[in-house]
Amino acid sequence: MTALTGTGRLIRLALRRDRVLLPTWIVVIAGLTAAIGASVVGLYGTVEERFAAASFSAANVVTRIFDGPAAGTELGSLVLMEGYWLLAVVTGLMGAQAVVRHTRHDEETGRAELIGAAVVGRRARLAAALALAVGATLAAGVAATLVLLALELPFVGALLAGATLAGNGAVFAAVAAVAAQVAASARAANGSAAAVIGVAFLLRAVGDALGDVGEDGVSVVSAWPSWVSPIGWGQQARAFEEPRWFVLLLLGGAATILAAAAMSLVGRRDLGAGLVPPRPGPRRAAPWLASTLGLAWRLHRGPLLGWATALGVVGVAFGIVGESADELFGLSEDLTAAIEGMAADAGLLELYFAFTTGLLAIAASGYVVQALLRVRTEELQGRVEAVLATAVSRRRWLLVHLLVASAGLATVLGLLGGGGAVGYGLVTGDWRAGVEGMLGGAMVHLPAGLVLASLLVFAVAVHPRTAAVVGWTGFGVSFVFGQLGALFELPQAVLNLSPFTHVPTVPAEPVTWPPLVVLTAIATALVVVAVAVHDRRDLVLAS
Repeated sequence: MTALTGTGRLIRLALRRDRVLLPTWIVVIAGLTAAIGASVVGLYGTVEERFAAASFSAANVVTRIFDGPAAGTELGSLVLMEGYWLLAVVTGLMGAQAVVRHTRHDEETGRAELIGAAVVGRRARLAAALALAVGATLAAGVAATLVLLALELPFVGALLAGATLAGNGAVFAAVAAVAAQVAASARAANGSAAAVIGVAFLLRAVGDALGDVGEDGVSVVSAWPSWVSPIGWGQQARAFEEPRWFVLLLLGGAATILAAAAMSLVGRRDLGAGLVPPRPGPRRAAPWLASTLGLAWRLHRGPLLGWATALGVVGVAFGIVGESADELFGLSEDLTAAIEGMAADAGLLELYFAFTTGLLAIAASGYVVQALLRVRTEELQGRVEAVLATAVSRRRWLLVHLLVASAGLATVLGLLGGGGAVGYGLVTGDWRAGVEGMLGGAMVHLPAGLVLASLLVFAVAVHPRTAAVVGWTGFGVSFVFGQLGALFELPQAVLNLSPFTHVPTVPAEPVTWPPLVVLTAIATALVVVAVAVHDRRDLVLAS
């Protein structure tokens, strides 16, 4: 028997357990690639439009921060500039969560002890988790490559882009493997991996912001911080301009070193514990923790702080860019026509506010999905039983979590809209336009976000095993159909699948209350049914 005995069987077990979740992740990544690629190909069809887009992105520091460095005027380069960072983050999250799910999460649920009672080596579980995660990221890279080829982009560039995307996922999966050995809990391990992904994005953003525009005016030479970020490595590969294959060695080397470090740390900790012990809590708990509302707030405040901070900063940046709205829409006649189709009588500034707040509001709904999945996590880990053993009813417990998550969504929307108003006001001095455009445009999407929240609560009550798939699929459908569907000229019946499609395009048009009232009524009806079903079903303690 060796330290890796049983790895193959554990890989098959992990594939069996994740037979729905991982394919869903891969389909989402492929869908995002298709959505971003199709929009760029459709909007920048001429050489002049591609040159204008590349030169604008190269010269605009805020655009470089969020999109990445411009690499030329090829369609593939524009696709990667617009979407590579998003695809890298999503792929990294997929790999990181897969590793933690099959290591520390299994230890917390007791599944690891059951597996360890068989003929299984000490490092087999981690090796199987890494193999599963790397395989999933490779599948995502292949899917992205096939999508880029379907868009008739060059083969070599598509292959390198897909390979770097898979490499990013492998690096962050290995980061999660190290975090799983060090952190005190599965939740802390996931948080640590997500924090590393965030730092990688920030390093890349700083490097691109400090970079210099090339002599051709359509490319950027990034500063050194971009070269210490895995996401930066992927973008520096310049797959469609001057392919740099050595970037794959950087990604593969980093993943190998981190995976080896995680393997060496496995034998240095006890099962169920991390190398860093949990921080001791206060001797006396705060009085507000004795209430159901206080406990729910304690569980939700971490994700809320992260989402609110991130989207608040993004809102400021989009508010600053609002000053260049006319120049931005002038990059493509198709883009201008599509945006003007939102409201024929509105100005370009109002259309810009409506489009950006709609896009950011859908992104903010990701917070409410993550927050309400905490309900399912508490059930799986057995902690809800202790709560329900007191005078707390199932109905109250579920509704309080929904209340806190809904209030959190309103807070996130308010901060992203308020940040946009501040950014636009500081640059232009027109505070009223910023408040009405960014803050008003963001808050009007609250009913649509509540529909997504109520759909997830309904799934938790009716079929809890599919709650995560329902929540994130609903988020993906809302993102693709709710805001980008019009750019792709999708049929209205398809666009109507997203609740965000029915929200008035404020400030491009006045607020119309009937659709908001209908969305609120739908959300309320779903919650009523969910509460009734949840009161009658058994608690489920296995995923």
